[in-house]
Amino acid sequence: MPTTFGKTLARHAVLAALVLCCAACGSGQSTSPPTLTPVPTPVPDALFVDGARKLGPISPYVYGSCYGPWVCVPPDLMPQAEASAITYLRFPGGEWGDQHDLKDYHIDRFITFARQIGAEPKINVRMPGGSPEQAAELVRYCNVENDYNVQYWGIGNEPDLYTTYSMYDDYDTVRYNEEWRTFAEAMLTVDPDIVLIGPGTSQYTGNPETDPRDEAGRDWVREFLLANGDLVDIVAIHRYPFPTNMTDPSPTVDELRANSREWDTIIPNLRALIRETTGRDLPVAVNEINSNWSHATGGEATPDSFYNAIWWGDVLGRMIRQQVDIVAYFLLQCQTSQGGYGLLSRFDVRPTYYVYQMYQHFGDKLLYASSDDPDVSIYAAQREDGALTLMIINLGPEQVRKPLRLENVTPSDPAEVWLFDVDHQAEQIGTQTIADGAEITLPPQSISLYILP
Repeated sequence: MPTTFGKTLARHAVLAALVLCCAACGSGQSTSPPTLTPVPTPVPDALFVDGARKLGPISPYVYGSCYGPWVCVPPDLMPQAEASAITYLRFPGGEWGDQHDLKDYHIDRFITFARQIGAEPKINVRMPGGSPEQAAELVRYCNVENDYNVQYWGIGNEPDLYTTYSMYDDYDTVRYNEEWRTFAEAMLTVDPDIVLIGPGTSQYTGNPETDPRDEAGRDWVREFLLANGDLVDIVAIHRYPFPTNMTDPSPTVDELRANSREWDTIIPNLRALIRETTGRDLPVAVNEINSNWSHATGGEATPDSFYNAIWWGDVLGRMIRQQVDIVAYFLLQCQTSQGGYGLLSRFDVRPTYYVYQMYQHFGDKLLYASSDDPDVSIYAAQREDGALTLMIINLGPEQVRKPLRLENVTPSDPAEVWLFDVDHQAEQIGTQTIADGAEITLPPQSISLYILP
């Protein structure tokens, strides 16, 4: 096990990598809140990129997913899992962890799998039915008895839904916040350098009129931050925009197409709430997300559909632009009988898998980019090799042609062109000479990537 001093340095490095402006995260020290990331002001009639306007690092953990003991990646799909480009695994994702005790063999298998695919592990401890002593023992097992060095930890899952379980019908924000603190202190006693993520409430929208409240009308996220904002390191929310009613659990393509824009307000509103309640900035995580929380499959816009992948490509781009620190898609693998959530099914990959194949070429430094077309989004980044990348999503049903405006960008050679659409599975389809004013063609319902040397 690393020395305390070495682990402290490692923890600070992790938090600094997630949000450079918050080196004092979790310490209780006040920092000057950074400027909120605005939605770019569109340049009219063009896709616009400014290579000189650097907006900061892109967290490596936005390419995460959820995992659990009930998940089983078939041996035939292990090569695809290893090539998935998943960088972060939340375990156990969903309500399983609050209904079962994690055993040593669960942990051992999970850590082995996470290391095998190159993902950073995150463990959720059980709150209802669990105890601070059990939580502390899990930390001890991982980071003292074994050299697993699990840095990211959560306590409970979606506490605003505990009252839906008959045995937990007396939970409210007061009880949860008090118990969360007791759990956190017990875990930190074993390893003071773990990174705590919470509260992980369901269906956060950034609108106080619709965000989860307890029976007394208290907002779950607000009350959590007021009570535990000094201990939590990363503020986590969950979000599934559909179904809006169970009469018709599957949205239409048009409904899903319009939905991704909500992230331009959800994250800024969450950051504003964090500043208001804690007086400082904290990293944020969308620790569980998909388009649909029901088990719907086989529809034009269910989680297993092609259009779900187009939606996810745009949602992920918007969260990257808002500089979210951790994103965990639900789920890494899921059999169709259990729903269409997974990037992997029982026998094959689902369309959303290819979104990660596209983004693994994207880059780690965010650049300014804008579009004035609500159905066309553009995100720009710079890679370590100096290449500039443009991720362009056409959410609409028709092919479009768009002029490209480039400032402070001088490509040295033709750009590589990669495409994900109904006919191309994240494939390089050729090259194109790109310069200011060049016109690009975007197939209907597609994700295009241009890599400019």
